[in-house]
Amino acid sequence: MSPRFLLDSNILSEPLRPTPDPGVMGAIQRHTSRLATASTVWSELVYGVERLPPSKRRDAIEEYLGALFASDLEILPYDTEAAIWHGRERARLQGIGRPRPFADGQIAAVARRFDLMLVTRNTRDFEPFAGIRVVNWFSGGS
Repeated sequence: MSPRFLLDSNILSEPLRPTPDPGVMGAIQRHTSRLATASTVWSELVYGVERLPPSKRRDAIEEYLGALFASDLEILPYDTEAAIWHGRERARLQGIGRPRPFADGQIAAVARRFDLMLVTRNTRDFEPFAGIRVVNWFSGGS
């Protein structure tokens, strides 16, 4: 089954929280075979763990990321088509005075390129991008 949802880093990190959000955890379980993430998100996760000092927490996160990498979770590339869309969208947003962080644009571009719904806690970060769908699985809303 092909992916339907592109998960942002805050969704992929949710299971590591002391008390994971039940809305996120339930949606992950319901849609497990339809999930993907962007290579940019994967880079953010690796960067985050690499910055941690040696500890039990770092070991647990590394184990979790290893299990995710070995799972069916697809890590989708920021390819040429995504880069073209991203460049155009960056120019449009800059032109209307609403520039966005580069990494957010890459993630949005991958969602657009593969026609996936972007799942994030930070919906406001992605709302300015045209042509993408954004959803928040957290029980507390956006």
